[in-house]
Amino acid sequence: MKRSYFAREKVLYLVLVLMATVIVGRLFMLQVIDAAELKAKGIERRTSSASLLPERGKILDAQGNVLAQSIPVKEVYGDPRAINELIENKQTKWTKEEIAAKLSEILSIEQEVILEKLNRDLAWVNIANHVELEKADQIKALKLPGIGFSDQQKRVYPMDRLAASVLGIVNLAGNGAEGLENFYDKELYGTPGYSSQQSLLNPSQLNEPALKGADLRLTLDSTIQYLIEQQLDQLLETTQGKNIAILAMDPMTGKILGMGSRPSYNPNDYLTTNAEERRNLTIGMPYEPGSTFKIITGAAALEEGTVQPDDLFEDPGYIQIGPRYITNWDSDFRPHGKVTFTEGMMLSSNVVLSQVGMNLGKETFYTYLKAFGFGSRTGIDITGEDGGLLVPQDQARDIDMATMSFGQANLVTPIQLLTAISSVANGGTLYKPYIVDKITFPDGTVQEKKPEPVRQVISKATAEQMTAILEAVVNEGTGGAAKIPGIRVAGKTGTAQKVDSTGGYSKTDFIASFAAYAPADNPKIALLILIDTPQGESHQGGTLAGPVAKTIIEGTLQYYGIPVSGETPSEVSEIPETSFERPAPGEVVPERAPLKGESVVPDLTGLTMRQAGEKLAAAELHFHFSGTGLVRGQNPQPGKVVNAGTVINVEFATLEEILQQGSEAEPPPNP
Repeated sequence: MKRSYFAREKVLYLVLVLMATVIVGRLFMLQVIDAAELKAKGIERRTSSASLLPERGKILDAQGNVLAQSIPVKEVYGDPRAINELIENKQTKWTKEEIAAKLSEILSIEQEVILEKLNRDLAWVNIANHVELEKADQIKALKLPGIGFSDQQKRVYPMDRLAASVLGIVNLAGNGAEGLENFYDKELYGTPGYSSQQSLLNPSQLNEPALKGADLRLTLDSTIQYLIEQQLDQLLETTQGKNIAILAMDPMTGKILGMGSRPSYNPNDYLTTNAEERRNLTIGMPYEPGSTFKIITGAAALEEGTVQPDDLFEDPGYIQIGPRYITNWDSDFRPHGKVTFTEGMMLSSNVVLSQVGMNLGKETFYTYLKAFGFGSRTGIDITGEDGGLLVPQDQARDIDMATMSFGQANLVTPIQLLTAISSVANGGTLYKPYIVDKITFPDGTVQEKKPEPVRQVISKATAEQMTAILEAVVNEGTGGAAKIPGIRVAGKTGTAQKVDSTGGYSKTDFIASFAAYAPADNPKIALLILIDTPQGESHQGGTLAGPVAKTIIEGTLQYYGIPVSGETPSEVSEIPETSFERPAPGEVVPERAPLKGESVVPDLTGLTMRQAGEKLAAAELHFHFSGTGLVRGQNPQPGKVVNAGTVINVEFATLEEILQQGSEAEPPPNP
């Protein structure tokens, strides 16, 4: 009885399943027939679900200038099978050749390339990515059969090459692949949305809107970055170096003020570049630093009390370590005689620093190497950092101890070295470097970064001693090319031999470098410049990189409105006694009323870099600065109406030059 009951239930269940299957099948057939009828009438039916791409967040510099943003674009695709069917059934007048010709004309893609895709036996082919909305509208207006569109975001970089290796790139899928774009991809990307229409029988549509990504505000300042980019280009032209890098930092906080390297690229056209061109050398190039590293050796020895500034050393021009001889950079076996430690730093003596490092002892020396951060990544918030390389402590020989004391044997990165030097500049504290100042989320919440001290490496007294020595290097030693009248500059030159193909040190290939910070008593900028394999007669860091350091430091301090240290008079920005008045901006009369998305170019005459930058930022305009001092020229001219985001070229000059130019242009009348 029980078995018979369950048998009947099973039969009933199977009947119900069969009926449901028939009903669903009928509904499916109705949908197919309905779809075919709609298709024959040229009506598009959307029955698929789609992910809605979020708008990627912006990247702004310290002044609020846009360095990276996303704009809506379209992907154009085709359905070759649908096109074939429509042509065969004579439901369209278009031929594939005509379709390809029209698309070619608008998209600037060869007609043969498009036609080859339309001839494939596929239901979907990509024709073009990142198509501007205007061009997509032109194609839509033609009502080409079998051609569709999907939403995309295109990442654009209004400043082109400016800070390219810092910003990185975004791939076609919309994800950050390098640099800041990669490191902060999660924050920048946003949250995708969702859109789905179930069917014609159930036309209700489910929507979940996409949420925009967060905006990044950088510590990097475009004005300082422009100074760096200009000097990079100049160094590339004059030295023909293989690799060139410049890094600027606020030594009191670890904030990155600017960084750049050559070779470089335009992130708006990154598909034509290679990984080596896109590499950020300031964080990703390990190298033997040479004599700039003597700052670290000297600071460690001063802290341990194994050397004092006036301690005497014998420098016969060489020092023998086992079977090896170490000589100074400037000659073979030329004696300097008895010199103090300070004089040894001023002369950049390898012989003196070898003795200083060896007197420290291996264990103590390695303790300071690691305390200063060498051998490990700094943790800077950007993708691509290398950790450098230290000779393993248990394998370090006397010759290694001697050579690493003046910057050979160990590999460091520019960011490691400048971070360590900044700890000397700021009174002994090692800070973690960072480049994103704050993150602003779509809901209005703000995540601000704060300076992050890692450890106290040396005492304030030691830092002051080393700073005084480095000032002497600039004022009386090898760093004289970086001297700025009225500004206390602390610096150190470097000229490192490169390892050649035999494993020994080359006699012809060098890395020239210069490290500096200023004002020495209250530094606002720390700077490192390196030139890999310079060509030409000179390969010395002081000669090649010293003048560059002077230009960037001088321009930065003027931009900050801090042209002098303390009460020291400065020849850089001193206004001479004159009956002429300092030039000032005039009243601007726009050539016409600006439309939405347009700006009126302001008058910048006589403004400082900071004032000009703030005025252009307020007008939603970008800038390209050249020279230092006060504004004496600009292009476009005041009153012009331009698109927001247009780059204004601004020329600076000293007041003396401006006044001289004015007197030459309008000579006084004859008595």
